[in-house]
Order: sequence, then C-alpha cells, then structure tokens
Amino acid sequence: MKQRSRVAKRRRTVPAAAALFILMVLCFLPACGSRKTEEQVPVQEEEDRIQIGLSFDSFVIERWQRDRDAFVARAAELGADVNVQNANGDVEEQIAQIEYLIEKKMDVIAIVAVDSQRLSDVVAKAKREGIRIIAYDRLITDAGADLYISFDNERIGQMMGESIAANTPAGGKVFMMCGSPEDNNVSLVEKGFRSVMDRTDLEIVETAYADNWLAELGYTAVGEYLDGGGELDAVMCGNDDVASQVIKALSERRLAGEVCVVGQDAELGACQRIVEGTQTMTVYKSIEKLAMRAAESAVALARDGEVKTGGTYFDGTWDVPYIGLEPVAVTENNMQVIIDDGYHLEEDIYLNVNREE
Repeated sequence: MKQRSRVAKRRRTVPAAAALFILMVLCFLPACGSRKTEEQVPVQEEEDRIQIGLSFDSFVIERWQRDRDAFVARAAELGADVNVQNANGDVEEQIAQIEYLIEKKMDVIAIVAVDSQRLSDVVAKAKREGIRIIAYDRLITDAGADLYISFDNERIGQMMGESIAANTPAGGKVFMMCGSPEDNNVSLVEKGFRSVMDRTDLEIVETAYADNWLAELGYTAVGEYLDGGGELDAVMCGNDDVASQVIKALSERRLAGEVCVVGQDAELGACQRIVEGTQTMTVYKSIEKLAMRAAESAVALARDGEVKTGGTYFDGTWDVPYIGLEPVAVTENNMQVIIDDGYHLEEDIYLNVNREE
C-alpha cells in the first residue's frame, strides 16, 4: 500500500512540474509578445482619436442643447471625442474654459461666443499651439478663426422685417426687442431688419436689447413702454425666448394676438404660439444640419487642415473661411416644414389647438 502511494504521488508530481516548466517557456515565446502588442493597440487607437473642444455660451436657450447633442453624435461617428464646456453666459468663464481646452491639447475648438469681441486673445493663444478654431454660429471678431459657420443672419433679419411688413397696417409702430449686444449676430439681424423697414412707411418707435440674452428684459421693456402710453402694432424679438416674455407682457394688457410678434429658433413654445395665434412667425434654422456640418468640418480641420467653403467673411481684421446655411421663415401656413424635419412632433405643436373645428 505504501509503495502504491509513493508511485501515485510521483505520477502526480511529474505532470505538475512539466506544466510549470511549459508555462515558464511560453512566457518567453513570441506569442506573449503578440499578446502584449494586442493590448497596446486600443491604447494607440485612443491616442490617435481626434480631440475636439466645444465651448458654449450657455444652455439657457433651448436650441443649444440640440446643437450639443447633434455635434457630439456626429463627431463620435467620425471617430472624434468631444469635450463640452458651458460658460453660463460669463465671458471670463468662457476664456478660462478655452484655456483649459488648450492645456488639454485639443485638435480643434468650436466656440459659441459669449462676447464676440473679447475672445481674440485666447483664440490667438490657441492658434499658437496649433489648435484649429471654429466660430460656431456666432462670429468671433478680429480673431482669424479657421472657420465661421452659421446661418445667414442678415437674411434672418430681413425675414422678420418682411413678416412684420406683411402683417402690420400702414404707418404702424414697431418695437425692436433685440438680443444681446455682445452677440455679433444681433447686429447682423438688426441690419437686415432695418434694411426692410427702410423700404416701408412703418415707424420704429423703440429699440431695446436683452443683455446676456435675458428674455425677461423683453417683458420689462415692452411692458414699461406700453404702461407709459406707447402704442404698438408689431414687435421684432431677438429670439423666441424673448418673444415668449414679450407676449406675456402683451397678454397681461389683453393685446396678445392683436400685435404682430416675430422671433427666431423655432422653439416648441413659439410653434405652439403661432398655431394658437399669439405669435406671427419664427425663423427656423435646421440645428442638426448646422451641428453636423460643424462636426464634420472640425474633423476635416484636424485631419487635413482644410474645409471646403463657399467664401469668406470679414471678421474686422481677417477674411475667415465661411459656411452659411439658409434659414426658413415659418408661419401657421408652412408649419409642416418643422414636422417633416422631425424638429417637433405634430401633436406637441398643436397640443392646445382643437383642429377638428
């Protein structure tokens, strides 16, 4: 019995020792080197991925969240990572966040400027580091960005003017409730609007601005004007958020639906007000098209350093490569454009409207 035990023990020991020896040998074979190489491949791929910084003014305005989501999704499809920063309307915070993106060695930084005139220095710093800059939706003045992509803002202003001219009696009084004066687009929209007004007999009785895009300032400005005895036939609003507050002021004075109100961005609330009859028109800008085109341009700039554009736009110092997309004026008559694009659902737009009557 004891002999069999020793034999059995020896038989168990030999395979174990052999297995240990084989394992040690395998560790020095090329296969181990191959496994190490395979483990390194994803790391290398991660290092090669394009890094894009996306700096927003704020997410107070409804549309910017749509821009973010569409941009990030398209960039991911193209193999790029996006670092999103939100300045909450504070230009100093935006400058600090752009400097952070510079330190993170982004390949491209796309910027929705809080203040179009105060970012030239930090943009210059980024460009010295070899980082490409996209002025997204809003021009950055005197900065020499690598690309400016937006909608035709003068045309937006013209559309607003044309809508008011068509829906306001001769000699009517118009209140201009513009957006933030720090936003370069505001001056362009105003220019386009005034170019139409100059061809009519309508009178611009007041011009006010919503500093930092605070929509409540529209409520205050229009309310104070009316309470002071002013008369109104139409209000041009910097965007639909401002329009919502202007219409609130009109409603409290039983003037909603009696005064022509126009805005831009095609927010859901604005589309609802249009079919309800308290807002006349909004300018629809296909956010997905803009964001996707910007993401594609960012990737192209990172890879090849070039983007095909339709021309240039003077930023005050340099001619910046420019991509301009066409806006669409939307009224009750062509609301289907919004629905067909999938921007808002039909049942949401007509939520408060009985369409069977």
